[in-house]
Amino acid sequence: MFQLIKKEKNARLGEFSTVHGTVKTPVFMNVATAAAIKGGVSAEDLENIHCQVMLCNTYHLHLRPGDKTVAGLGGLHRFTTWKGPILTDSGGFQVFSLAKLRNIKEEGVTFASHLDGRRIFMGPEESMQIQANLGSTIAMAFDECVENPADHAYSKLSTERTFRWLVRCKNELERLKASGVAVNPDQMLWGINQGCVYEDLRVEHMKRIASLELPGYAIGGLAVGESAEEMYRIIEAVEPYMPVDKPRYLMGVGTPVNILEAVWRGVDFFDCVMPSRNARHGHLFTTKGIVNIHNAKYASDDSPLDENCDCPCCRRYSKAYLRHLLCSGEILAMRLAVLHNLWFYNQLTADIRKALEEGRYESFYREKRAILGQRI
Repeated sequence: MFQLIKKEKNARLGEFSTVHGTVKTPVFMNVATAAAIKGGVSAEDLENIHCQVMLCNTYHLHLRPGDKTVAGLGGLHRFTTWKGPILTDSGGFQVFSLAKLRNIKEEGVTFASHLDGRRIFMGPEESMQIQANLGSTIAMAFDECVENPADHAYSKLSTERTFRWLVRCKNELERLKASGVAVNPDQMLWGINQGCVYEDLRVEHMKRIASLELPGYAIGGLAVGESAEEMYRIIEAVEPYMPVDKPRYLMGVGTPVNILEAVWRGVDFFDCVMPSRNARHGHLFTTKGIVNIHNAKYASDDSPLDENCDCPCCRRYSKAYLRHLLCSGEILAMRLAVLHNLWFYNQLTADIRKALEEGRYESFYREKRAILGQRI
């Protein structure tokens, strides 16, 4: 399913074939947590800004509108009208980040809903059952995302339990597909590497999950408080043990510079709420650096946000108009800003792919990382 087309040192150009279409990698997945991207962005918009993969969240969709409701409506693809690949996060991260009260046992996790406080149980089987109802292209395994910092002893116990949970996820998804109850009979399970910032735990866990020969593998539990340097160190430690012929996904990452650095270290898939969340607050990514459109200097600026950008916002509107809309609290402001940032991320990964294809990624990476992280 994954074809490695070309390499430049550790950076990889590839294609991942799925029942819902082929994904060209490296790729940024656009995060539609509750089956929509906040800011008034539709499935049609995602097509127009060249999104390849939409990411939805198991935890949120289980709570509202309910995964059985989505299944009754034909699954996420029919529900959202998005035709391309969909990845569903298992809900593990949200259980551990949103739930104020939770109790972790071997069976799974009992937690309080962040919406109404009702008690919910979720384990590997429940996560797979929910994702089978959603009918995503890629289902992520249920894991424990340990908060940083965590001590080595607890992290070791956690990775061992996460491996046992992965085996249970695999068995349950196979059962659901064999019984004919899964909305998408071709749904794939990807495993998640954990181990906090401990290289020995990360490497051992990666070896164990790779032995299950799954269609893809993620590095989880990063971008949760550790430094960027620690994150890059862990990627470098884990990468040699990740199967060469399977896609590699760095979960919840990140900034444009993070993506450039992680591609250089051998990662293929990315997702993050940052571009849409920052856009709603007027923090916008451009080819010259980061713009805070609330800045007074843009009040009379008639130029586009980014002259090198072909997004719906930059093609038609000025910085002055976008700033006015945001300052006035107009919904159109969020829509235009979110479309711009998502266009930027999708275009960045397209440019990365082109640089890899032409054998010049190292120079591209070194040039862009010095620019894209700076604030204008």
